[in-house]
Amino acid sequence: MEKRTEVTLGPGERAMAASDRIGVYPGTFDPITNGHLDIIRRASRVVDRLIVAVSTNAGKGPLFSIDERVALVKDEIKDPQNGLNGGNVQVVAFDNLLIQFAASVKATFIIRGLRAVSDFEYEFQMAGMNARLDPAIETVFLMASERHQFISSRFVKEIGKLGGEISQFVSPRVDQTLKRKFAEATD
Repeated sequence: MEKRTEVTLGPGERAMAASDRIGVYPGTFDPITNGHLDIIRRASRVVDRLIVAVSTNAGKGPLFSIDERVALVKDEIKDPQNGLNGGNVQVVAFDNLLIQFAASVKATFIIRGLRAVSDFEYEFQMAGMNARLDPAIETVFLMASERHQFISSRFVKEIGKLGGEISQFVSPRVDQTLKRKFAEATD
């Protein structure tokens, strides 16, 4: 019989066995979109624990600070309307190499969402590099659902900044947060 060691992850989180499947879903989440939530919802069903890893990624010049992005993602995960119970999903900021972060949380999977063929080449190269850096961590691709294939945070920000309607791409909470952020920028 296999011996399983229980470890406590933190206040309010269930104890996890050392052999549980841990997935990391990394991204900038600037802001979190309905497409991101779709991947989180689906990924949380195939792993025992999903860590949504919010990257500082200053190189992308994020609109929201890392603390604001983490808070937005946490709020979305806690919202019962998003179909997540939050029990096996955790949100963490990180600022190091993804594969190092994944190893540090004992992840066995990196979850990546694919929207279109154009995403595949970059993601394929990244998965290959990560496999060379740590062959024990697999990259798993989830295709974006049909209704979310064209959504990107960059487009949402561009449309919102120019006064376009973005409510079909983000939650009402994120929609209002973006509108406030753009209003502050024009003041």
